[in-house]
Amino acid sequence: MSEALTRDIVTFGRVLREAGLEVGPGRIADALRGLDHVDITRQDDVYWTLRTTLVARREDLDPFDRAFDAWFLRRGARTPPRRVDPRALRQDARRVRRDGVRAAAPADGDPDSIGHSSHEVLRLKDFAAMTPEETAAARALIAGLATARPQRRSHRLRAHRRGHVLDLRALARASLATGGEPVARRFRRRVDAPRKLVVLCDVSGSMEAYSRALLLYLHAVVRSGRGVEVFAFGTRLTRLTVELQTRDPEVALARAAGRVVDWASGTRIGASLKRYNDVWGRRALTRGAVVLIASDGWERDDHALVGTEMARLHRSAYAVVWVNPVKGSPDYQPLAAGMRAALPFVDRFVAGHNLASLEALGGLLARIDRRHAD
Repeated sequence: MSEALTRDIVTFGRVLREAGLEVGPGRIADALRGLDHVDITRQDDVYWTLRTTLVARREDLDPFDRAFDAWFLRRGARTPPRRVDPRALRQDARRVRRDGVRAAAPADGDPDSIGHSSHEVLRLKDFAAMTPEETAAARALIAGLATARPQRRSHRLRAHRRGHVLDLRALARASLATGGEPVARRFRRRVDAPRKLVVLCDVSGSMEAYSRALLLYLHAVVRSGRGVEVFAFGTRLTRLTVELQTRDPEVALARAAGRVVDWASGTRIGASLKRYNDVWGRRALTRGAVVLIASDGWERDDHALVGTEMARLHRSAYAVVWVNPVKGSPDYQPLAAGMRAALPFVDRFVAGHNLASLEALGGLLARIDRRHAD
């Protein structure tokens, strides 16, 4: 399957989620696997494969049809219901199950299928152990991950029907229609807004097996909205926010790699953190932000500097999250001197070695609280 079609299916999954369907990375993987076993030049084959793998509820059929027509057929209106011989449907369902694609509703006694098992293997497999084919599939799934942002309570009051603060200006405007009598009351309340997110990603040689997957994930985070800043570091600090704003994830990754002159080189975590604190921290970028650091913690210089600069960072940030791919190993212990120096100033310490850990990271960022260490 071409990369272009893979990107189309991943983006189509986003369209379905916006339409209210429960389409996660697992169903996208099943759809991609199913399309490998049908003739993608035939509209009906594509339609029934995607419908079988991406639709789980009867009430989702109409939204799926509208989205399919709008996305693949470039039609704004829904096509008439497809008249298909029931025997053809049964044959299609048998073929899809035989080829290892999960059905929308598993049969009794068969709660899992070959396709779902393959997807679970991919979700749990370490990025460093993936084959080139698995890496390509993982990249497509990373691009489709939901990227929930940290939230904060906005200082501004906005109109809200369940508000507790009387909106005097709106009340005065509404009273003009009733001769100056304030008949209809208007209220305001504080609402949630995205919190700033600052990411520092290690792209040194020891992180080479993971940094590309992490940057693809960060590309999706940057595309989720304003207030996200991304920096890469090896022996020096490089801002990558502009490069990762490019729509195509592969193009964004190529531009990021071209800008980072010390990709896959040594590691100077302390010096990079100091550069960030001295230049960007003084611009109040860290104040009130969630700071996400992705690194294995290997420091080739003075590890004491890591602790000093992490303390500075921690004082300004709302919360500090450290993502360490090596932590995914069951035998992992934070023995690296740089990691040990940083841990006292880390509020969340999590793994980042596979798809499942990146999914969990998204959930963590969405509900993160201040100063709560795991």
